Order: sequence, then C-alpha cells, then structure tokens
Amino acid sequence: MASISKFLLLLLCSYLTLVAHAADDRRHKVLSVGSLKSAATCSEAKVTPSSSGGVTVPLHHRHGPCSPVPSKKMPTLEERLRRDQLRAAYIKRKFSGAKGGDVEQSEAATVPTTLGTSLSTLEYVITVGIGSPAVTQTMSMDTGSDVSWVQCTPCSQCHSEADSLFDPSASSTYSPFSCSSAACAQLSQSQQGNGCSSSQCQYIVNYGDGSSTTGTYSSDTLTLGSNAIKGFQFGCSQSESGGFNDQTDGLMGLGGGAQSLASQTAGTFGKAFSYCLPPTPASSGFLTLGAGSSGFVKTPMLRSPQIPTYYGVLLEAIRVRGQQLNIPTSVFSAGSVMDSGTIITRLPPTAYSVLSSAFKAGMKQYPPAQPSGILDTCFDFSGQSSVSIPTVALVFSGGAVVDLASDGIMLQTSSSILCLAFAANSDDSSLGIIGNVQQRTIEVLYDVGGGAVGFRAGAC
Repeated sequence: MASISKFLLLLLCSYLTLVAHAADDRRHKVLSVGSLKSAATCSEAKVTPSSSGGVTVPLHHRHGPCSPVPSKKMPTLEERLRRDQLRAAYIKRKFSGAKGGDVEQSEAATVPTTLGTSLSTLEYVITVGIGSPAVTQTMSMDTGSDVSWVQCTPCSQCHSEADSLFDPSASSTYSPFSCSSAACAQLSQSQQGNGCSSSQCQYIVNYGDGSSTTGTYSSDTLTLGSNAIKGFQFGCSQSESGGFNDQTDGLMGLGGGAQSLASQTAGTFGKAFSYCLPPTPASSGFLTLGAGSSGFVKTPMLRSPQIPTYYGVLLEAIRVRGQQLNIPTSVFSAGSVMDSGTIITRLPPTAYSVLSSAFKAGMKQYPPAQPSGILDTCFDFSGQSSVSIPTVALVFSGGAVVDLASDGIMLQTSSSILCLAFAANSDDSSLGIIGNVQQRTIEVLYDVGGGAVGFRAGAC
C-alpha cells in the first residue's frame, strides 16, 4: 500500500512539474541574444507551407546571406527605422481622409498621388522568371503595392542590379498594352497611368520620398517555380528618379488592387496567398499563391473600397505572460493594416503604454537601456548568451490568438541592447500597423475570397 502511495505521489509531482513548465512556457520565451545578429552564412531552415496546391517560391531577407542579391553594406538600424517611420506615416496618411479613420467604413476624400515610400523600406525578395525564354529577376515583395515592375532595356535612367536588365525584344511573348486597352483604362482609374508614348500605355509609380519609376505597361509570361502564368501585367521601367540604390530588379505587388500579382492570379490559383517571413536574415521563408486555408487561426479581413491595396484587421487585446492586459477594446477601434514592408508594429498610445509597462515588469532581472529612436523599451543583455523574455500574444476579432515567436518580440539595436519591437502612434484614433517583426516565422494567410486573415505558427 505504501509503495502505491509513493508511486501516486511521484505521479502527482511529475504532473505538477509538467503543469508548472507549461504555465511557464505561456509566460516566458527563451531568446538567444546571438540569434538576432546578422549571420555570415545562410541557414536553409526547413519550411513547411500549409498547402501542397498552388505554387510556392522561396522568400529571403534582402540584406541577408540567403539573398540572391546580397547587399555590400546593410543599412544601419537608425536608417532602417527612419525609413520605417516614413512608410508608416505614409500608410496612415492614405487613411486619414477616411471616415473616422476606420479601415472598414472608409469614405476617402483625397487620396495622395504617392503610392509608397521607397523601395528601400522593403526587406524581402523573391526570384521569378519573366519572358520567353524566362529571364531570372529578383523582386522586392510588398503587400502595400499593386503595380509590379522590373527594369527594362533600353533604360535612360536605372539603378544598378545584380541580374541582367529585362530585354523585351528578346522575349517572344512580350506585348505592350495599347492606350485604348482595358488594362490601360484600369491603370488610369488607379491613378497610376501616365498617358501614351508611341500608342503604348505608360505607367508611373510615385513614391513618398520623391522617387519614381515610369515606363511601358506590358504583359508577358511570368514563371513562378515550375508554373508559367501567361499574360502577366507589369510595368517595364525605362526611367527612374530618386533613391533606388539596391540591387533588386524591381517590385512584386501583392496588394488588393486589380494590378497586383495576387489579383491577377486569382483565377488560376484562387483568391488566397500566404507568406512566411524568416526569423533572421540568415534563414529562408516562402511565398505561396493558392494557399490552403486549413490549420490557421483566422480573423475577418477588413477592406476599404477607396483604398483597396491594403488588408486590414481588428486587434482587440494583447496578452503578456499569458495575462490579458487591461486595455479597453475601444482603444483599437481604428483598426490595423497587415503590412510586409513596415518593420515595427504601431499601436494606439494607450495600448502601447500598458504593453510597455507589463513587459518591463517581466524584465526586472535585466538592466534597462537608453531608447533607440522610436524604440523606448530597451534592455542591456551584456554578457548574456540567452535571456528569458515575457511572452506576447495579439488577440484579433473573432478570437484569433497569435502567440509571437521569440524572434518576433524584440529587435536587436546593438551587440548587447535589445528593444521591444513596438511603437506608439501619435493618438488612439490613428490607424495601427502590424509590422514584419511580429510576423516572423508565422505563415500569414490573406484569404481574399473568404474575407479572412489567418495565422499559423512555426511555419519557417
């Protein structure tokens, strides 16, 4: 009898230990301080897209060793955050004329003619083929853009790139759109038409930093993996102005407008795409067109008819160490935009203040550090190889709880300083933005046909 009692007691102790560990897992994550530094070699981590259907292509950080066009010099964090502020401010301006600033019910009065900030804000690239025979092109990916474009020859003013300029005359399937075409009319309605040249439709994309790209609006075969997409519409860029200084060949738009890759391929692959942004620049992610929708936690997708490019969501709560923070749901009522090109998540100041305080309360064992630009919740991890940080979860409408990866909570600003990767908006009525740090390792599903945004943890 005594031996049975001892056995039961051991079982109970083991169970309580497991429960305690499980509770601690909900409260803390272990973060390797060195893991957020830029490694010199590419680690092709195992990626697991949710869908075997559709088409999946690798996705890489533009400045990392996995990039097909690695930068000679990665911009400083200060420069990246300065550009990030420009992009975030631009997105908010787009919605500022909307009714009540709301994503869902916007009735935009004036839409700015600028359509982005600069290519410099975009951090992730994919490799595709354009033309027949296919010519390899490395393109920045952006959910905040619709018109895709590559640099073409002849080019009066182009930036240097790692690949060859696309030569339309060498492609048997290239076709410029005429000025009377439906595609050209649609381009003009989207405020991206630029008149005619030799009876050929011209496009223009003006960016918020004063740079621009212009050329002939065209169609050709796009090759993604082993899939060839005929009649893909894109801009053949023949002139640029401003600060294009990267080595990429152009931009692939994944926005919600008619010209985007996602919209153009909806008939082939279905109205859903997904991507997984890798945890570090030294690892890989993926982009999937025709993504499956099972295995995701989902929240309703909010759209503005006047500003169709952006995909909105409604954040309702934030959890730290498994506990929901005391933030009124109404604080988040302006909505948020999911954006692959913004680095830092922007929150209403009321919500950010509560989050910052709760995070600091779970970090008392580490000395605080001086703020770094917009990042003001920072810690000094000198001498530490790994640290224990509070878990953070975002709760979206419909009950979708998204536990952020350890790599998706903090941003490394120096060799030993890390900061909470969130920032406050100027006021609670401003549009929020879910940035790409928080999206790391999560497969983010844009189910346009089903009207939902989905999240699947640990996908890359």
